[in-house]
Amino acid sequence: MRIAMVSEHASPLAALGGADAGGQNVHVAALAAAMVRRGHEVVVYTRRDAEELPRRVPTEDGYEVVHVPAGPAVQVPKDGLLPHMAEFARFLRQDWSPDVVHSHFWMSGLASVVAARDSGIPVVHTYHALGTVKRRHQGARDTSPPERISVERLVGREAAAVAATCEDEVQELTGMGLWRSKISVVPCGVDPKVFTTTGPVAERTALRRIVSVGRLVPRKGFDDLIAALPGVPGTELVIAGGSRDLTNDPEAQRLLSRAETHGVADRVSLVGQVDRADMPALLRSADVVACVPWYEPFGIVPLEAMACGVPVVASAVGGLKDTVAHGVTGVLTPPRDPRALGRALRKVLADRSRGMAYGIAGRDRVEARYTWDEVATRTEMVYQKVCANDGLAVAR
Repeated sequence: MRIAMVSEHASPLAALGGADAGGQNVHVAALAAAMVRRGHEVVVYTRRDAEELPRRVPTEDGYEVVHVPAGPAVQVPKDGLLPHMAEFARFLRQDWSPDVVHSHFWMSGLASVVAARDSGIPVVHTYHALGTVKRRHQGARDTSPPERISVERLVGREAAAVAATCEDEVQELTGMGLWRSKISVVPCGVDPKVFTTTGPVAERTALRRIVSVGRLVPRKGFDDLIAALPGVPGTELVIAGGSRDLTNDPEAQRLLSRAETHGVADRVSLVGQVDRADMPALLRSADVVACVPWYEPFGIVPLEAMACGVPVVASAVGGLKDTVAHGVTGVLTPPRDPRALGRALRKVLADRSRGMAYGIAGRDRVEARYTWDEVATRTEMVYQKVCANDGLAVAR
């Protein structure tokens, strides 16, 4: 099968570079590689954001990356890319001849359905995040273009199928008016050969350790972890994320100020950006990994922690409700509730046997459900359905 993946802002080459690539870049790269292992031909289309980038780049994993000339060849904030999607779509229409298209993120979806219109090429779309959810939780802080939600509905109607990353997203999509029959749940994955239970462990103190990883933005819930820490004595909190130098990062400084206010500044460390290659060692150094956002479309960090055999405390939101099995691989707790969070952390940290059992079960759950080969198998099933035109495509 010839597969065209479209990822307008998250180039898989960023993940291959080994720096602090985000989960979005890793998802596209890992899925493309897994599809190649299954015998498919894969081309990934991403926007050209630097003059020196070649038009086509073969990768060691067997897929090709095409840099699409759409807008200026410089880095542009992703929320500013919408005006360039018409140019992106024109290039796709001229360059590709796939059996199926898999678009990632809403603007890629727009370019893909426009390019595939009238061609008979089916489009499978993965949103990764939805504007309705972002607007609900962030309100005036939402920097998305005002057209986002209407475009997401258009993409959902035009696509032959939607691959939602969790059950929570399915409910959101049907609430937007999409047909349930065209939605399949295909989660994100993790590489269990990289995130392992054995290997180097990051240096740590004698205190018990909570590790939390994510972008330094309020919705990630780091405030709640800091507020909960006074109720979890003898424990340090290590927060990884943001830039390499946090000196001039206003959110980092705000979090440090909050730690001072709560009297736990001596137990809170912000370590900044961590390279992907160093992330397993950091996670293995934790007694528990905490992922407590206000909302989360999927959330890859709990999976990475589970793959490393580390118990997880997570907010009962979004995809975290699917990946973290409450009372089996960790504990789910209400979002934005420091008291409940403190109780959950104490529960896991107080019982070493319980924590070990959670870690063992977490590793088993990853190997059974969340390897990239398993994700690719489920994705391939969606491709086969739309290519067979067995009713997933919606009559226009």
